[in-house]
Amino acid sequence: MDDLWKNGTFRSKDVPGFNAMNDGNRYTQLDRDGKHLLIRVYNLATGRQERTLFDNGAQKYKDSVINIEGYIFSKDEKKMLLLTDGENIYRRSVLHHVYIYDIASGKITLLDQDKVLHPSFSPDGQKVAFVKNNDLYYKNLQNQALVRITHDGAKNRIINGNCDWVYEEEFSFTQAYEWNTDGTYIAFYRFDESNVPEYSLPKYSGLYPDQYNYKYPKAGEPNSIVQIRLFHLTTGWTSIADVGREKDQYIPRIKWAAGTGMLCIYRLNRLQNHLDLLLHNPKDGKANVIYREQNKYYININDEITFLPNGHSMVFSSEGGGYAHLYNWDWQSSKLIDLTPGNFDVDGLVGVDLGRNMVYYTSSESSPLERKLYGVNLTGTAKVCLTSEPGMHSITPCGGYNFFLDRYSRLDKVPVIYLRNANGAIIRTLEDNKALQAKMKEYALGNIRLMKIAGAYEELNAWMITPPDFDSTKQYPVLMYQYSGPGSQEVADRFPVGNFFWHQMLAQKGYIIFCVDGTGTGARGEAFRKRTYLQLGKYESDDQIAAARNLGKLPYVDKSRIGIWGWSYGGFMASTCILKGNDVFKAAIAVAPVTNWRYYDNIYTERYMRTPQENQQGYDDNAPEKMATNLKGKFLFIHGTADDNVHFQNSVMLTTALVNANKQFESEYYPDKAHGISGGNTRYQLYSRMTDFILKNL
Repeated sequence: MDDLWKNGTFRSKDVPGFNAMNDGNRYTQLDRDGKHLLIRVYNLATGRQERTLFDNGAQKYKDSVINIEGYIFSKDEKKMLLLTDGENIYRRSVLHHVYIYDIASGKITLLDQDKVLHPSFSPDGQKVAFVKNNDLYYKNLQNQALVRITHDGAKNRIINGNCDWVYEEEFSFTQAYEWNTDGTYIAFYRFDESNVPEYSLPKYSGLYPDQYNYKYPKAGEPNSIVQIRLFHLTTGWTSIADVGREKDQYIPRIKWAAGTGMLCIYRLNRLQNHLDLLLHNPKDGKANVIYREQNKYYININDEITFLPNGHSMVFSSEGGGYAHLYNWDWQSSKLIDLTPGNFDVDGLVGVDLGRNMVYYTSSESSPLERKLYGVNLTGTAKVCLTSEPGMHSITPCGGYNFFLDRYSRLDKVPVIYLRNANGAIIRTLEDNKALQAKMKEYALGNIRLMKIAGAYEELNAWMITPPDFDSTKQYPVLMYQYSGPGSQEVADRFPVGNFFWHQMLAQKGYIIFCVDGTGTGARGEAFRKRTYLQLGKYESDDQIAAARNLGKLPYVDKSRIGIWGWSYGGFMASTCILKGNDVFKAAIAVAPVTNWRYYDNIYTERYMRTPQENQQGYDDNAPEKMATNLKGKFLFIHGTADDNVHFQNSVMLTTALVNANKQFESEYYPDKAHGISGGNTRYQLYSRMTDFILKNL
């Protein structure tokens, strides 16, 4: 446990603070040299250090050391924003003290006396926009004038330029404003969350608990009313974009459309099965629909879109054809080209290289368990695979697409970070993690392998870790691990798989560890992924229970000693399985579980379940809270009391149901801890608690 949670024994190395520069031939990196933090420039092809841009030991602000946590370049790379003193609000929103650093002169100024959100340079590098106290500002760096764009920001009522809680969590962004390409406009979100119900979290830090109140719309409850506004920097006027009369809808993205001078606004209905892309002209206020998509289930929103400079076409991602693919759409001629046809999912759009007329992307074409880098031209021809090695390739493009950063691993191969050229050839290795590979050889680790197993409906992908001294003539208890949420993937040819080294410790103690991706998980097409629609928990638990039964048929498995655990959605599944599969599972651990989807937020839940008013049976038939009378095995559930995501209420309500059913169980709560249940000694204590429970009950 000390190796896992105190000593960092098995920590893999990355390339910290890596930023490719505009010329495509150099990159910057945040380095530590003794007590100093430095931002240095390196040659991409050779790795040779060229110069130091910033040294916090030598360059200070009024004799104060700047402990850099991150940095942002201006477009011309002549200035930087230095981010310090990070303070998380929710998952993605972080307050910082921000310094403006002029590289040529060495001058350092403070952006604002207070911590702010989302600082960003204007395209010419002469202004910096940011959000403070729910209002949007910009600072003119030439005369230091501060301009307040909005004046109505108020906690739990009006938010400008930043997302409300549910948009941040479920649409995966938090900076809710964008500069246009010439810096004459800032488009921004305005959230009116006045009618959104408020949730209260007690913080047990004093004689009387403090109450943290924030707006959290649960399934079926009202959302913020969202407007998109445009501030014209020259005139100081603000206009409101026309997004239609419907107010109970979502605006999950805005993007300035290159080559058009217009703002693309995504408009999604509340059921999330109808998407319009609007092009809004800030000069005359008119908007036209340039793309429309409908789906019988739901539409996943992503950032995989690039507008082409001709002003009337774009490359984007859609799964309307049954698999996630990239398309070239010309709305002027109504011509649609499928760039990546086939029965496989494209994982991500890496970028569009106009110089080479190439679209780069990663996909699972070779196997749902792998990701490789491909290129195809804008007409959908001349496709080429640029990474031939089997396994998982996570790709970051460098400016100009002359180089790619490739974080590569396999199930039994530690991450290696390569620099590849435009042809996919490895130029050099930035990090090989040989120290981790050598350290692992000092331990008796169990064998891990990929395999197939029959689920309730079809064959499923899985991995298994067997004890180091595994003997196929003996029988072993099994601990199953899973997440199981829509579109997720725990089973893949990558390193490390979830909780790998803790699972290895349990394997050393004589357990087989098993993970299977059931119905609803990713990389196997839309039909497999969306089969769980309106019935979250049903098909997923059917598969886990069926897989457990089939494991029990193996000669080396003790079918009377099969357990299951998971976190968040995985905690929901572990809870469901110990109750629904009470003749299969001897024990279960659920960390931060959803116990009834009625208690979770509306964007996520309604995407898959619609509202409770429309789908009462779907909500109640698969809720652990409603299955409490079925408990037979040993059950431990764990929650942080300050979980702003999956509320502690979920575990409280499950406790109530189990007590009413006169069932014995174990539970653990962590005061003032959020969804990740971390900080200080917390993770060490948490995993010690779970280890003890497994050793005692499985």
